[in-house]
Amino acid sequence: MDKNFKKYIIFWLSQSVSQLGSSMTGFALILWVYTMKQSALTVSLMSFCNYVPYILVSLFAGTYVDRHNKKRIMLVSDSIAAGCSALVFLLWVTNGLQVWHIYLVNSVIGFMNAFQAPASGVAIGRIVPKEKLANVSGMNSFSQNMVAVFTPVFASFLFAINGLKIILMVDLCSFVAAFLVLLLVIQIPEYESDDQKRQSAFEGCKEGYRFLLKNQGIFVVVLTMALINFFSRLTYENILSPMILARSGNDSMTLGVVNAVMGIGGILGGIMVSAGKLSKNNVKMIYVSAALSFLMGDLLMGAGRNVVLWSAAGLFASLPIAFINAGQNVILYKRVPDKMQGRVFALRNAIQYSTIPVGILLGGFLADYVFEPFMQSGVSVSLILQKVVGSGAGSGMAVMFLCTGILGCLFSIISYHQKAIRALEAEEKEEIK
Repeated sequence: MDKNFKKYIIFWLSQSVSQLGSSMTGFALILWVYTMKQSALTVSLMSFCNYVPYILVSLFAGTYVDRHNKKRIMLVSDSIAAGCSALVFLLWVTNGLQVWHIYLVNSVIGFMNAFQAPASGVAIGRIVPKEKLANVSGMNSFSQNMVAVFTPVFASFLFAINGLKIILMVDLCSFVAAFLVLLLVIQIPEYESDDQKRQSAFEGCKEGYRFLLKNQGIFVVVLTMALINFFSRLTYENILSPMILARSGNDSMTLGVVNAVMGIGGILGGIMVSAGKLSKNNVKMIYVSAALSFLMGDLLMGAGRNVVLWSAAGLFASLPIAFINAGQNVILYKRVPDKMQGRVFALRNAIQYSTIPVGILLGGFLADYVFEPFMQSGVSVSLILQKVVGSGAGSGMAVMFLCTGILGCLFSIISYHQKAIRALEAEEKEEIK
């Protein structure tokens, strides 16, 4: 096994532990906020405050990432994020924690992630052999979903013992372990030309944009994924937890089981990708996987009325995601020059994730003020829909899942048949020959 790849595995393991700590904190805070406010929109704002600074700063962060030491950027970004967890810890133990504190902390974390994400993306491309990139994508999907499986179990258990305090302590300890591995074990190559080329952040953004314009296939993939993200964030990012809590009598155990099974689906997908069970047609793999996730996941999630059906829906929704991510990563690493990856990846992140805060806010608003009241209104259409999703609290959010399932699936199929996408697919096939 390649020496650098062995080091990456150590790095990957340490980051996975750190992600588990952060994820447990996020899960506990969602439960805390929803229990206090009983509002889907309030939960939505937690994610909104994270994504908006991330997107805005990502427009210009790529130039900085390409010019500066990637390892140092990652260390500083992670340290500031850990400082935010420490601040929440202090506010909790002094009984001063409020919802707006969480919004502020999430905004700072989003700001730092705008630098950390492209730096990490470039670092992976420099550490990992090109032939292992698809495997790494599968490994990342595996670890992310393994975290999703264990987060609700560990967080619920620890929260019952000592509230947020012990969870935040675990989060901070996991950060220290990951920080030391990155600092002492991982070496990320830096190229002199990165620092020799001085340009403003605005110029770097324009250069990344010009690259995407010249590569229409990649650009259209990014644009279509932005809209796919919009459909998914209308529901899964912020509506899933309130819907299940509302329909299960605020049973956090039911929510934990569904989240865990969703994680298992992602783990299975990650294992399949890591094992090399991939289509050689990366373009088709992206859009067929997206269509299946919407069709089999969202529709069943909306129609389900118990933990078994919700869990099955979560499995079907999450398993294809590893294939979507792998297809994108392979295409990008193959086609974006190494010295431009920071600018292109950062701009890609800004565009592709720009629809997420819109979906998050709109989803929370539609749930609280449109779909939930509509399903309790007694009009004929709502009575028909109740035969599919049931009645009572959460039925409006269930109808939202039906809508995103249909619209997301149709959009994925239409996107695959776009001219630029088919041209990119033809180029991919030609390179395989």
